[in-house]
Amino acid sequence: MKYIVIVGDGMADRPLQELGGKTPLQVAHKPHIDALAKQSKMGMIQTIPLGLPPGSDVGALSILGYNPHEFLTGRAPLEAAASGIDLKPDEVAFRCNLVTLSSDKVVFSPNTQEFPLMEDYSAGNIDTQEAKALIECLQQNLSNEEIQFHPGVGYRHLMVWKGGSLKLSCTPPHDIPGQPIGKYLPFGPAAEKLWALQTKAAALLAEHPVNLERKRKGQKPANSVWFWGQGRRPTMPTFKEKYGMEGCLVSAVDLSRGIGRLLGLEVLKVPGMTGYLDTNYVGKAQAAMYALKEVDFAYIHVEAPDEAGHKGKVDDKIKAIEDIDTFVVAEVLKQAKTLGAFRLLLLADHATPVGLKVHTSEAVPFLLFDSLKPFPSPHPAYDELVSHMQPPCWVENGFELMAAFLEKVAVFPEKNS
Repeated sequence: MKYIVIVGDGMADRPLQELGGKTPLQVAHKPHIDALAKQSKMGMIQTIPLGLPPGSDVGALSILGYNPHEFLTGRAPLEAAASGIDLKPDEVAFRCNLVTLSSDKVVFSPNTQEFPLMEDYSAGNIDTQEAKALIECLQQNLSNEEIQFHPGVGYRHLMVWKGGSLKLSCTPPHDIPGQPIGKYLPFGPAAEKLWALQTKAAALLAEHPVNLERKRKGQKPANSVWFWGQGRRPTMPTFKEKYGMEGCLVSAVDLSRGIGRLLGLEVLKVPGMTGYLDTNYVGKAQAAMYALKEVDFAYIHVEAPDEAGHKGKVDDKIKAIEDIDTFVVAEVLKQAKTLGAFRLLLLADHATPVGLKVHTSEAVPFLLFDSLKPFPSPHPAYDELVSHMQPPCWVENGFELMAAFLEKVAVFPEKNS
C-alpha cells in the first residue's frame, strides 16, 4: 500500500457574498477531487489545536501526526532546518520577512509618533535573487557575534540571535495587512534590540540599488524587515521511528521542507517551484509519484491557495484550487495506477479566508480515499459543507488522523456529535 497526502495550503474558506454565499472550494471546478469525494470518507478535522495560533507550522505538524503542543518550538527553527542551519542550544531563530511599508523612513520604537502601514507582507512577491542581495547587504552591515542573517526563498528569510529571548511577542506580518505597525512591534525582554535592527535595516534597504530599481519599475520596494516565528531547534522522532515507514516530501516553501528534513523524509527538488500560481504543479506530483517507487509515503504541499487568501484575491484562490485538481490530483491518480493499491488524503492545513486575509482556526474538510475500499459518501463534493453531513465525522485532535490514515490504529479518531 502506498500513502499520498495532498495539502492545499489555506484552501478552506468562508462563504463570500461575491460568490453568492459560497466558498472558493464550492465554486471551483474540480472534477477529479469531486469524483474522489463520492467514494471517500470525508469529514472535518481540527488541525489547529485550542490555544495555538493558526499557522502552517501548527497545521503541518498536526497533519503529519505530531502534536503541536508537544513538538512545536516556533516556525523559524523549522525553516532553519530546511536551510541547513544547525541551531546551537543558545541560538534563537526568527523569521525575517522582507516587507513593504508605506514609508521608507521609520524609527521602530514605541515612542514614534506616527507609524507607516504594513503595505505588503511579501514585498510584492520579491524575486529570490533580488531578495538575496538585500539579505546579504544586511549580513555584511549588521551581523556580529550575536546576530546573523540567512537568505531564504522569495520574501522569506531568517535571522539567528545568539542568546536571544524566547519571551518576545511577535506578530506575523500577513496578519496585519494595511494596518499601522506600531502596536504590532516585537514586545518583551530585549525587544529594543530588534527595534534597533529594524531601524538600521530600513535605512540600508531604502537606498539599496535593488530597491531603487524596483521603484523605477513601479514595483514595491522591500524597504523593511519584520521579525516573527521565533524559537529554538525542536526535538522530535523521525517519521520512520514513529510510523515505521520511509517517505518523501515536496514543497516550494522552507517551512514544509524544514519539517520534512527534521522528520527524516526525503525532501524532493523540483525545478519551477515558486509557492504561487505559477508553480510547477505537475512537476511536484510527478516527483512525488516517482519517489513512491522506492518509499511508501508522499506528502505534496501546494502554497498557492494560501497566498491568494492573504492577498484577498478570490479569483486567484479559485484558480489555485482548480490547478491543484487539474495538475496535481489528476497526475497523482494517473501515476497511482502503476503503483498498485494506494490511499490518498486531501485537506488544507488551515483556512485562509479571502475576506479576512489571515489564517483562522476553524476545522477544515478532509477527504480520505482508499483504492481497495471505496466509501460511499453522503456528500457529493469536497468542500466546507462536509461539516453538515449526517452522520457527522469530526476529528477533534487533528494529529490523530495520520495514524488512522496509515492504518497503524484500528479505530478512526472521529468524534460524532
